[in-house]
Amino acid sequence: MKCFRPDREKYLTIILAFLLLSVPMRRIQAEDLSKWLDCSRIEDEAERLKCYDEIARLTSGEPANASYLSEVWELDESKPRGQEVIKAHRSNYFMPYTYNNLPNVDPIKALTVHDVMENEATFQISQKIKLWQDVMGRDMDLWVGYTQRSFWQVYNSDDSAPFRETNYEPEMLLNFRTDFPVLGMRARTVNLGFNHQSNGRSEPLSRSWNRIVGNIGFEKGNFTLLLNAWYRIPESAEDDDNPHIDDYMGPGEIWGYYLWNKHRFGMMLRNNLHFSDNRGALQLEWSFPLVRRVSGYMQFFTGYGESMLDYDSSVNRIGIGFILRDWD
Repeated sequence: MKCFRPDREKYLTIILAFLLLSVPMRRIQAEDLSKWLDCSRIEDEAERLKCYDEIARLTSGEPANASYLSEVWELDESKPRGQEVIKAHRSNYFMPYTYNNLPNVDPIKALTVHDVMENEATFQISQKIKLWQDVMGRDMDLWVGYTQRSFWQVYNSDDSAPFRETNYEPEMLLNFRTDFPVLGMRARTVNLGFNHQSNGRSEPLSRSWNRIVGNIGFEKGNFTLLLNAWYRIPESAEDDDNPHIDDYMGPGEIWGYYLWNKHRFGMMLRNNLHFSDNRGALQLEWSFPLVRRVSGYMQFFTGYGESMLDYDSSVNRIGIGFILRDWD
């Protein structure tokens, strides 16, 4: 009977590997101890607890929740930040089929002998680019954005499948990078800028307005809250294509997003805040993973202001399609 004798070279290899691995492990432990001591010196209790939580996450190897606002506006200074890089601004989606049981036929009924169909395709393209990083050495960046949304009567073969309406929305925004607590959330970004929106058409279908816009973004875990407000720049009566648009669009809107396992649930609320003649809008969204950066997308919209042409017409629309995922 032969005795089993372990291979000496294997033992030496294992011991050497253990010794090599133990060196960085001891260094990491020393660094962690230093970090704990640094946290203990923080006077503010909330910030001290936040520091402890971050160390606990790092040492446990658990990934941090991705910050949606940080990715969209490049708020994290520890990650690469640069100018002249095109990024997603608002949602980029294509819904090949939507159904609206209340199509607005009045504006264009004199231009066509055919009816506006209840089913059509809609899509939105929205991009932005940073022009100036750390403006005047401060925690703020200058961005230029462009959003285009189209309503396409693709199933209307009698009218050669025309684009019923397209809205063009360029804007310039000064984004302030912030991080302070508000009602249990963190205020991460504040925007202030100029916005122009129009449908690029001649009378009698021309619609346009100019606004001073402001936005503040909050986050808590996987939840994002956006408060948008605007002030319409007055126009003369003869130049105003839509004099009563404020009565339908109101002074702003609220957006909320919740991220869960590559899904995104969204809601938009808008109201004119007129108790005697109240009007508003509600939009619900659900995005679900499909392949890589493309997700399935469902949208429901009811109310006023879905498009410039339909700003004073109530719409009930539901659609399904695809969206480019930019939240993870």
